Amino acid sequence: MTGLTRRTFLGAAAGAGAATVLGSRLASAATTPKGCFAGGTVYLGSYTSGATGHGLDVTTRSGATLNPVRTVPGITDTSWFDRSADGKTLYVTNEGDPNGYVSALNIADPANPKLLNKVSSKGGAPTHLSVHSSEKYVLAANYSSGSVVVLPILAGGKLGAATDLVTHHADSGQAHAHQVVNDPTGRWVLSVDLGADSVYVYGFSAGKLSLHQQLKLPAGAGPRHLAFDRTGQFAYILQELRPEVTVASWDAATGTLKALSVVPAVPAGSTGELYPGEIVLSRDGKFAYATVRGPNTLATFSVSGATLKLVSTVPTGGNWPRHVALDPAENWFYVSNQRSGTVTWLPRDPATGLPGAPAGSLAVGSVNSVYFAS
Repeated sequence: MTGLTRRTFLGAAAGAGAATVLGSRLASAATTPKGCFAGGTVYLGSYTSGATGHGLDVTTRSGATLNPVRTVPGITDTSWFDRSADGKTLYVTNEGDPNGYVSALNIADPANPKLLNKVSSKGGAPTHLSVHSSEKYVLAANYSSGSVVVLPILAGGKLGAATDLVTHHADSGQAHAHQVVNDPTGRWVLSVDLGADSVYVYGFSAGKLSLHQQLKLPAGAGPRHLAFDRTGQFAYILQELRPEVTVASWDAATGTLKALSVVPAVPAGSTGELYPGEIVLSRDGKFAYATVRGPNTLATFSVSGATLKLVSTVPTGGNWPRHVALDPAENWFYVSNQRSGTVTWLPRDPATGLPGAPAGSLAVGSVNSVYFAS
C-alpha cells in the first residue's frame, strides 16, 4: 500500500503518548488565541492505493474547526503540495509506486481545483515537491527510486516532460530521496535522502542539476526533511530513524552545508518507536516544531541561529502524526495523523510559541498532509 508499505520498517502502530512538558509555560486549549484566521480554503492529502483516503480533499474553516470535505475526483495518492507564487496553480505529488506522477491544478477558484495535466515523476513514490523560486520548474523527490526530477512549468501552469533526473546511491541499502528544495538564494537545490543518510547540494541552471556537495550524516540517522532559518544561514535537518535534529550552517556563497550539532526531538529516556515526521519554523524564526510518530507528539524547539533547544512535547491527539502545518495567522497547528485517519488542531500561544492540547479533529482516512491555500 502506497505510503504505508514503503514504511514497513517502522513497525506496528503506536498508541498515543502522554504529554511531557519541559518548559514552564504551556498554552491552554481553553483560551482561543486572538486574531484566529477564519475561513479560507484548505487542501488535505491522503493515500488511496489500498488505503482509505480520498486523494485530494478541499475544505474550509469555521474559526479553527475544519468543515466537512469535498473530494476532487481523479487525484490519487496525494502526499505533498506547493503552488505558484501568483497562487493560480497547485502542484501535487501522486505517490504511485513504481510509477509516480506530479499533477498541476488550476486554483484560480481555490475551492474548485481543475486538473491541468499530470506528468511522470520518472520514478516511484514521489513523496515531496517544491516550486523552484524562479517559478520555472517543479522539483520532486522520488522516495522508492531514490531520485530527484526537474519538471518545467509551461504556459498556463501545466508541467512539461522532465528536463533532468538524478539518482542517489547509498553506501549500503537503498537510497530514498525524501525532500527537495532550493536554498533561499535559488542558486542551489538541496535534496534530503533518508536511505543514503545524506543531504545532496546541487548547482542548478537551465533545468539541470549538477552535484556540488554530499553532506553525509551518521549511518542510520535517516534524514527526512530540512528547514532553513529566516536568515538563510542555518538549516535544521530532521532525522526519521533517529529522533534528532541536526543543526547545520549554510554558506550560500560557496554552496556548503556543515553539520554543527545534534539535538534530540524527544525527552531524555524515551524508548520504543520514535520516528520524526515533519519540521516547520514560525515566521519570526524563534520556534521550530516537529512531529514524532510513536509517542505521537508535537515537539517545540526554541531557535537562535546555531542553537536549537527542545522546550516541550505535547500529544497530537491522534496516531502516527506524519505532518504538521501552521495556519496563516500561526495561531493553530494542524496535524495529519495517518494511522488514526484524523486531522487534529492545537492552539498556539503567540507569546510563548507553545502548543496546547488538541481542540478538535476531522476524520480523513489515511491522511498525510494539510496545505493552506488562503
